[in-house]
Parts: sequence; C-alpha cells; structure tokens
Amino acid sequence: MMFADGSMPRLRAQVWVDAYIRRCRAAGAYVSISRRGDESAGAVFIECLHADGVDLYGPRMREDGARAFERILERVPGFEVAERIEREAKFDSDLWLVTVEDREGRVFLMDDEVG
Repeated sequence: MMFADGSMPRLRAQVWVDAYIRRCRAAGAYVSISRRGDESAGAVFIECLHADGVDLYGPRMREDGARAFERILERVPGFEVAERIEREAKFDSDLWLVTVEDREGRVFLMDDEVG
C-alpha cells in the first residue's frame, strides 16, 4: 500500500520494536523494553549501554515517513538518559524506551534508520 504522496504507511511501533529486539538478540546483545509505549504510534527511543557510558537515540523525521533515529546523547552517565526520558514523557506519555547492552556500543540500527 502506498499513500497519494508516494510514502508508505508507517510500521506499528510494537511490530518495529519486536523486530528490533530480534535483530539485537541475533547479534548476541542483551536487549529489553524499559518502557512500553503505545502499540500503534508511540515514539521509540533506544538506550545503548556500553563500556564508555550510555548513548541515547531518539526519533528523527524523514520525508518518506519511515522510522529513523538520531543520536541525541553520547557517552553520558545513565542518570542523564533517565532525566531526558522523563522530560520527553511529559510531552509524549506513549513513548517506548528500548535498552540495549553491548560492550562495543553497537546499536544495531540499519544504515537507513540512522541520520
């Protein structure tokens, strides 16, 4: 299915998160849902715990409507991520937080998902 403007319908948040979790686990990383959001349209944030601290990836708008991410915090202590998520949740209580633990800091996003 394609919309009149040529874009594709957006994948439901729950479906995307489930597929992302499988991708991370297949690569050998520990991954969990730290905050469960709206199944259909909740914004997804990814927290990556690694040897040098914590990175946080948040949603980025793409013209074609596809889900994409940008790193919004890099190598910070965990409490800074928690504070940022609390601020975001005040505006969007339906957000998701997926936590990935990977010593090397791999976040397992596809090239077209990171900007």
